[in-house]
Amino acid sequence: MQTISAVIIDDEPGNIVTLTELVKQYCPDVLIVGTAPDPLKGYELIQETNPALVFLDIEMPYGNAFDLLDKLLPISFEVVFITAFNEYAIKAFKYAALDYILKPVNINELKEAVNKVSKRLEEKNINTRINTLLKNFKSESATVQKIALPTADGCAFEDISDIMYLQAEGAYTYIHSKGKTKLLVSKNLKEFEDILPDDLFCRIHHSFIVNLNYVKKYFKGRGGYIQMEDGNAIEISIRKKNDFFERFKQ
Repeated sequence: MQTISAVIIDDEPGNIVTLTELVKQYCPDVLIVGTAPDPLKGYELIQETNPALVFLDIEMPYGNAFDLLDKLLPISFEVVFITAFNEYAIKAFKYAALDYILKPVNINELKEAVNKVSKRLEEKNINTRINTLLKNFKSESATVQKIALPTADGCAFEDISDIMYLQAEGAYTYIHSKGKTKLLVSKNLKEFEDILPDDLFCRIHHSFIVNLNYVKKYFKGRGGYIQMEDGNAIEISIRKKNDFFERFKQ
């Protein structure tokens, strides 16, 4: 495997030392070619070294990770965020198909993130993913607008509001979006249940999550079933029935 040149940008010297040692010990394909303590020096370091990967702390003096990325666009490197950020931020990274490692750094999370980077370096769609992340963070409504959908040949980017329902297919998921053919995505349904906004999406069956805005009609039965705006009928499991109707109470 080709060596991946990398830099670390973090305002805590101890974090830099720790991450450098962990990378050296557990990620032999990654070579740390420089470190920086803030976005200003990080900008200069990236320009000088042209790394394939940047380990990037989020909150630092003299700006943050997003200010730095804004300044660098378009970029030619992968990013792994090092963060103690809140749940909303972590969801935003998942939406944009970008990796993050929580502090303190976990070895398995580090190895997994680097493995993903190795695969993504061939896809060359980092700018689309970074733009999606920045757009989601800057959204005035403070809600994520787009989601990255990992496919066999890269990533598809979809407006969340256009997703009508999601259908389990083993370890994969079919995404049914308004006006489009269904898309097979390499994430299971539970992963989508964890990140999609629960004020908009409801899991009504072990195989289905639906966007409540696209529910057209309910038909009675033990659990009953619903008709979606595209005409498809989806069964509601008995144990999910009450939860489904609770969503429509004012």
